[in-house]
Amino acid sequence: MAIGWKVVHDGKTPPPGEAVAPDERLSWGRTVGLGAQHVVAMFGATFVFPIIMGLSPQLAIMMSGIATIAFLLIVQGKVPSYLGTSAAFVGGASAIYAQQGGPADVTGAILVAGVVLGLVGVLIHFLGTRVLHAVLPPVVTGAVVMLIGFNLAPVVANIYWPQDQWVALITMTFVIVVAVGVRGFFGRVAIFLGLVFGYLLSWSFDLIFGQITSLDAATNEITTHDRVNWDQVKSADWIGFPTHTADGLVGNQTLVGNLDAVGWHAPSFSITFVLLVLPAVIALVAENTGHVKAVAAMTRRDLDPVMGRAIAADGVGTVLASSVGGSPTTTYAENIGVMAATRVYSTAAYYVAAVVAVLFGLSPKFGALVSATPGGVLGGITVILYGMIGLLGAKIWIENRVNFASPVNLVPVAAGIILAIGNTSLAITDDFVLSGIALGTIVTLVGYHLAKAVAPASLKDDGTLIAVGHEGAHRDDPDETGSHRRERPDLQ
Repeated sequence: MAIGWKVVHDGKTPPPGEAVAPDERLSWGRTVGLGAQHVVAMFGATFVFPIIMGLSPQLAIMMSGIATIAFLLIVQGKVPSYLGTSAAFVGGASAIYAQQGGPADVTGAILVAGVVLGLVGVLIHFLGTRVLHAVLPPVVTGAVVMLIGFNLAPVVANIYWPQDQWVALITMTFVIVVAVGVRGFFGRVAIFLGLVFGYLLSWSFDLIFGQITSLDAATNEITTHDRVNWDQVKSADWIGFPTHTADGLVGNQTLVGNLDAVGWHAPSFSITFVLLVLPAVIALVAENTGHVKAVAAMTRRDLDPVMGRAIAADGVGTVLASSVGGSPTTTYAENIGVMAATRVYSTAAYYVAAVVAVLFGLSPKFGALVSATPGGVLGGITVILYGMIGLLGAKIWIENRVNFASPVNLVPVAAGIILAIGNTSLAITDDFVLSGIALGTIVTLVGYHLAKAVAPASLKDDGTLIAVGHEGAHRDDPDETGSHRRERPDLQ
């Protein structure tokens, strides 16, 4: 059932080796504490990505809570997960601003992508996953995820890093050390801790060294200014709904300089801009598939029958959020890590986390504080986040043993990735241009299936299962096609 949980272990902390199932819970006091952990886990990335997409972090936090509740209801409480802000749309948003689009254009394109993702989930629910794997084999999915991440390198190099290179470098180093050297929960929230550290570091540098002369995000010019500016924070109310987006925000001025002017708004629709973000749907399908499989392994339940529901629910969450100007959503690995550490899979904790997120979203003071994050801090964070997005594509290839000795896999993927990373453009008409991520994705997808169609039988070697984030919970057995089948020990 979607709501209603059986109290287990007398409501107390489970004994060693015991777990709490999705339809079970502990006492409400412990459940609230677990919900708070989930809020912290999703917090950093959920408000960082709206900032670098030129959207309201306050609204993003609020709508992530609403989207999570919708997700849990749609999957009938069978898949415990939190829907935080998706990173897959960052490249598309940057491309829209580069073509002088505004926040409404970004959210309109994302809303259409959410509808498409929802429809894909419905098809998977009724037709099964084989159709999905035939159209989007791992070689294609991995390539699309990779090119989305690596296409963002110029955003770091040209926008965030130049604002304060030393703060960026030190913040980046801090995140690396915490993520790798600190075990347990704090290691999983390294991005959030990096943001706090970078904020304090920038404030300290202002006190010690004074103002900095560098690129000012607000004007896109070299000026002398404080690293931390809290003018908007001081004037913001403690309680209130996010403001309405100011008119006239377009281009990179939205992306880097006017976050205090971005709030709720109605989306605007353009075919050109929609095509720039549609490739993110492929990444979200792979991401959601991997997350559901990871949860299935931890809970020792067969969740394949609700795979389509989960993907469709993510699409619904994205539509709900973007319809009022919020950020796209996706299931969060950070929260799956919390479940793995606590062995508490209760969806009750996720409902608590969702409610807390909505309450945070009702504080303009919180939104202004997040929007005031120094550019140098974002430089140190994004250089890691963007690279991790790209390398997730390589992870998909490795886990599915994609064979790059075959030119069917190698040639179209190589072409698509270079076109995307180089932000190459193809002008169809004066008003319709394909570039960057959109062009690279089309070349990869169409090129792969074209190569497969014309290749001799000896060169046709592909995998048909997307497996992401499911390490150590399968074994590889070659099937009759020569690809590898993944089996979960808990379902044998």
